[in-house]
Amino acid sequence: MGHKLGRGVPARAAGSARLLAGAVVTATVALSLAACGSSDEKDASASGVSSDAAGKPAAAKSVSGKTVVLLAGENSNTWAGAFNRRFEQQLGAKGVKVKPLLTLSPTEQVQQFREAIAQKPDAIAVELLDTKATILPIQQAKQAGVPVIAFDGPPDPSVRDDVRTVESNNAQLGQLAAENLVEGLKAQGKEKANIIAIGGLKAMLLTQQRTEAFNKVMAQHPGFKVLETTDSQWNPTVALQQAQQLFAKYGKDKIDAAYGMSDYLAIPIIQAAKRAGIKVGGKDGLLVVSGNCFKSGIAAIRAGELYGTNTEDPETIATQTAKYLVDLLGDADPPQHTTVKEERITKANVDQFAAQCSKA
Repeated sequence: MGHKLGRGVPARAAGSARLLAGAVVTATVALSLAACGSSDEKDASASGVSSDAAGKPAAAKSVSGKTVVLLAGENSNTWAGAFNRRFEQQLGAKGVKVKPLLTLSPTEQVQQFREAIAQKPDAIAVELLDTKATILPIQQAKQAGVPVIAFDGPPDPSVRDDVRTVESNNAQLGQLAAENLVEGLKAQGKEKANIIAIGGLKAMLLTQQRTEAFNKVMAQHPGFKVLETTDSQWNPTVALQQAQQLFAKYGKDKIDAAYGMSDYLAIPIIQAAKRAGIKVGGKDGLLVVSGNCFKSGIAAIRAGELYGTNTEDPETIATQTAKYLVDLLGDADPPQHTTVKEERITKANVDQFAAQCSKA
């Protein structure tokens, strides 16, 4: 999901949000990977998807025999593997052939995008690893008459009218993470706090949306200061290194809270804190919050080490993207842009979302 790669990580290893991290940081903890709609949007399905316009009738025509090229992360990546499997299952059940072109490299994805266009499929579904670098391929797909459906994150605004989208509500994810952080700090009785943030790939618009929304909420609480936000490239190994560096830079007793933009970025913060001898959780320990949920995050909430996370799991996005494509290929003409509603998760309601969030 990005063109600008972090320090010390080759392009091939850089990753997309939720897509870019299948690595295991320690032997004992398995790391799972990890656009608001307009005010007049209406629910498009029971699963919480909203759309930019009222939903249209379900597809009336058979889509059997249609072909979709999937541009996404490699199956070795936990989030990507879960998404890809669900996506292919859903479309396969309808007789749609999915041709995956998978990579964790933003540069390689641009090349794959061009290859996908040359195949002249009925549609291309893509997780955009670099918002800017994929402008030209999107324009080329439009010229070739190949519909592009961007899922999870949005395209560059300059080509938004040239694609269809099934987006996570990334602004909402940033907002909810900040609300969890403020709530947790106040529960500890703190009016002032220093905060570090391990962010996703900054080249991605979805990362920018989450960061902007997070900072907007934090600005309303001037006593809570965000010291620094890193670019982890959605890589948990990089996140661990960055957390260790930040604890060393600011002093382990000078950081009160931390935000990991996804569970697989928050868990390394917890690990780094423990290695530095920092207490995590409780009434006076380091308060850690996350951006979107995975099995590891649910376990950390139950253990009292992660204060809260949010939804945005791979199977929900995959199911909605597949449904959207079935409607589109079946000439149902679904709304051009749809947004998946997100929910805030803490220990108080973790059981409600545990099954949904434990697919990866």
